[in-house]
Order: sequence, then C-alpha cells, then structure tokens
Amino acid sequence: MRSHGRSARRASRCPSYVSRPVVWREIGSYDAAYRRNRKGASGSMELRHLRAFRVVSRTLSFTRAASELHYAQSSVTEQIQALEAELGTPLFDRSGRRLRLTAAGERLIEYADQVLLLVEEARSVVPESPDEPSGELTVGALETLCAHRLPPLLSRYRENWPKVRVALKEGNRGELYGAVRRGEIDVSLTFGAPPTDAALGSETLAYDRLMLVTPPGHRLAAFDEVRIADLKGEAVLATEQGCGFREMFDRAVAGLGPDGPLIVAEVTSLAALCTCVASDMGCALLPEMAVSGFVSQGRIAAVPLLDGDGWTTLTMTWLARWEGKPALAAFMSTARAMFTQQVVQPQP
Repeated sequence: MRSHGRSARRASRCPSYVSRPVVWREIGSYDAAYRRNRKGASGSMELRHLRAFRVVSRTLSFTRAASELHYAQSSVTEQIQALEAELGTPLFDRSGRRLRLTAAGERLIEYADQVLLLVEEARSVVPESPDEPSGELTVGALETLCAHRLPPLLSRYRENWPKVRVALKEGNRGELYGAVRRGEIDVSLTFGAPPTDAALGSETLAYDRLMLVTPPGHRLAAFDEVRIADLKGEAVLATEQGCGFREMFDRAVAGLGPDGPLIVAEVTSLAALCTCVASDMGCALLPEMAVSGFVSQGRIAAVPLLDGDGWTTLTMTWLARWEGKPALAAFMSTARAMFTQQVVQPQP
C-alpha cells in the first residue's frame, strides 16, 4: 500500500500536460526530467536547446537530429525536455508513430529562428573588420555547381581572404532558400528565378544557355543547334517536380502539347541524370554550366537550344539583413567579378 501511495504522489507531481503512458514509452521517465530541469528553469533557456529544437522540428526525428547535430540521441532528447520544462508546455506530440509539432511548437519556430539569427549575426559581424574579413562563411549551391563551378571561385576567395573559414553545402533550390532564410548558410547559388521572400536579397550573376544533352551517338548530337520541335516524341530524362531544372524543362516544351517529348524517368541527382543520358536512356535539357564537366569528359554531347526559353539565370541569394557582413560582402564581390568574366550574356 505504501508503494501505491508513493506512485500516487509521483503522479500528482507530474505536469498536467504530460500523458504518462505515452511519454514513458517514447522517452522514459519524463516527470523526473521535468523536475530536474524545472529546478533552475526560470531564465535558463539555452541557445543549444533552441538549436536542437529547430533541427528536430525540421527533421521530425530525434535520431536524424542527433546525427545532424553530432550529438548522442539522449542528449538531444534531454535538451528538448529541458526546453519544454522551461516553457511549461510540450513542443512535440509523441503519441503517434511519427513525431509531430504541437501548436506551441509551431509558434516557437519563428522565435527560435529569430533568436538564433541574431546570435549568428552578432557573432559574425561584431568581431570583423570591413577591411579584413574573418570568421566563417557557409556557401550553399546545387550539386553540379559544387562539383564544377564553385571550386575555382572558393579558391580565389580564400586566396584574397585567408582569415575566413569556408564551408560548402549542397542541396536543391528549395532547400537552399530555406537554409538561407534560417541563417544556416550565408549565401546560395542556384539556377532559375530568384525567391520572392522579402527577407532575402538576390541578384542575377549571369545567364546560361539551355543545352540539349544527348548520348554521344544520338542523332541530335550531330546538330549544331536544335529547336524545341526537334524534341517531338523523344525519350527524355527530367528532374522531379518542384526542382528548378524541371521548371526550365516544362516551360521550354509547354508549346508542344501532347506531341512533346516522353519523360521516361525522373532523377533527383544531376550527376545520376547525366550518367543515365550517357547510358543511352534518353536526352535532357539542362544549363550549360550544369553539364560542362560531363561534356569535357566525352561522356555526353550537348547541343545549344535555339528557340523557346533558351536561357536561364544563375542566381545568388542571401539573407538581406546580413548583407553588411564583411565575409559575405567579400564573397559576393568575388562572385560577381568571376562569373561576369566567364559566362556569356544573352543577346537582345
């Protein structure tokens, strides 16, 4: 009976918002963690808790968040518990098979982003001298730009500004814009239209020709240039819906209607797409910069697209409030100079 009394007393101390059977299965004795963290909870919210929350809210997985943050999973769980105890409300719904944000968690995302943005801004701007950039700069770009176009740019940047530590991350256009918005990367390079978000700054660095990419022995590989009409009935490869390259393709062939090319496969990776073209699976429409490395190796052929929307833009995007950051300003200046020299502009 006394054992039952102790259980009752423990249950009475459990926060009203905790569903004990569910939480016990998911993360263990939640009420003990709550009491331990709550002792010093007032004013004890830490930046690492917000960072962990932001990654968990994006991945909706403690395991993936731990991997991304390079923490043990138990550490991530404890940080989320501490943040929930500090705020007095659950931030994640653990009752189902998949982790979900609660309404409180949804509200916290914007504030966490703003706090962490301000911290990163202060950390990067305050110690720097405009005449001698230092600190860290994280650059994001599409896979093919990371492989073929950014290395010379980053080499020149490092030569000019050796005190800056540069990190390079790759992703698709949507992922990169989101990372810039959250302050996870300083600047991104993508193809296609710039973002419409008022919080982001962007500019066109250069224009690039759209090319029909074919296997070396394909009938169209012998052409000096091709027209959209030449693609009627052709087997083609494309990236997935929502990708900037897919938008270019759809826009270019829209006028052909039902007589247009036949998409035989959708591929997420540009490297994989070019490899599939080299294996004679079909053709593709891609910017010249995206395929120049494969063409120079003789693995595929590339023929300029003469009509239609035959050009795309190389877009640089950054967080508008960070534009005065010396390391970022130096990178933008270097990129402008380098791409203006290398890339042909379309003729009016």
